[in-house]
Amino acid sequence: MKLSLYTILFVCSVLSLKGQGPPITVETPVMLGLEGSGVRTFGRFIAREKSSSYAHIFAVPYNFTPTLQLAGIVPFKIIRPKNGDQVSGLSDLSLSLKYQLYKKDATAQTFRILARIVQSFPTSASSEAIKLGAGVYQTSVGLIFGKLNTSIGIYGDISYILTGDSARDRVKYNLSIGVPLLPQQYPAHQMNVYLELNGSYLLERSAQEFFVSPGLQFILGRRVLLETSLQLPLILPNHALDKTKIGFLLGGRFLIT
Repeated sequence: MKLSLYTILFVCSVLSLKGQGPPITVETPVMLGLEGSGVRTFGRFIAREKSSSYAHIFAVPYNFTPTLQLAGIVPFKIIRPKNGDQVSGLSDLSLSLKYQLYKKDATAQTFRILARIVQSFPTSASSEAIKLGAGVYQTSVGLIFGKLNTSIGIYGDISYILTGDSARDRVKYNLSIGVPLLPQQYPAHQMNVYLELNGSYLLERSAQEFFVSPGLQFILGRRVLLETSLQLPLILPNHALDKTKIGFLLGGRFLIT
């Protein structure tokens, strides 16, 4: 599959720079600041061949200890088919638990590994033809890792998603490289650029989805972070009934304490 000129230029620019920061579409192993007692909210628009959708997510993480974090995730979703009526409402609620397994810190750098469990609940509204969520209980078990310093951040996560139906079980995997564009300063004001890869593999059908997601992030002091990302499909399963054409994310993170 051919990459767009924009994507190729973006990849080249990332590889030629230095950087760091919390990833946009990939889980982070750092449970501090905007990933601690705060709020993250973002909207994600996806254009498909036969429909379009918009999901708005509210995530509230809370650190019980420096190594244990619980988060509640509340999604609202709108689906608009090209031939049919729009459906909107609450999607599947979920709870996320992170626990730090390993941490090695040195001067201006760190390496961390976390375990993560996510339980989602079939709370979504739906019509006979369109579902706003999975419609089943789902349990995700996985690992998160990250190696970062003041010049670059490399993050990744992998998880196995159990649905109670082996035909729908899948593996998700993500990778992120982030680099800052501005000199380090205090109070923090920074612009980070990202190259992120997002994949999903449906086990029983041997079907894979794979996306490249370039993004930008703006840190506006200690309490506010704004971010945006473009999602471009590289691999889509042949059996997909409504293939993704492009996705767009825009959101922010806000520290409470």
